[in-house]
Amino acid sequence: MPTITFATGNEGKLSEARQQLEPLGFEIDAYGGGYPEIQADTLEAVARFGLETLAGEVPEPFLLEDAGLFVDALEGFPGVYSSYVFGTLGNEGILSLLADTEDPSARFRSVIGFRVDGEEHTFVGEVEGTITEQARGSAGFGFDPIFQPREAERTFAEMSPEEKIELSHRSRALARLREHLA
Repeated sequence: MPTITFATGNEGKLSEARQQLEPLGFEIDAYGGGYPEIQADTLEAVARFGLETLAGEVPEPFLLEDAGLFVDALEGFPGVYSSYVFGTLGNEGILSLLADTEDPSARFRSVIGFRVDGEEHTFVGEVEGTITEQARGSAGFGFDPIFQPREAERTFAEMSPEEKIELSHRSRALARLREHLA
């Protein structure tokens, strides 16, 4: 069985990748060594930099993923800075920033970088939704408790892992990678 290495230390992301790619006959191993994430304007630029940084260090084929929450009323913030912002402000900080807004629309966006035989590819997934008025649910991670997909009546954190995979931005990006691999 061919192996694809996923450069992540996030068990949730690893689980989603395994559920999506193992049925195609791939074994998904984790590389938890990390890589520097540059400050860039787009998730694609962050993913490409990660691919270049890990080339030669991680056996090919390998993938990595960068994601962000883009809030319309905050002009796309936190966007590419989502991980840092979550670590400093958390869900309550984003809710505070939106306290006086009438537009709770947002989107989660995921970019998967994939490198095989020296070639780099990116695959994008996105899910539209809204920021809730308060955090709800305890599953998932990051901004999941305050993001409600447009197609659902619950936040990602209120869903089971299987339900979240049906709607998630990461799942949509992984589906595009699956198409590429098929």
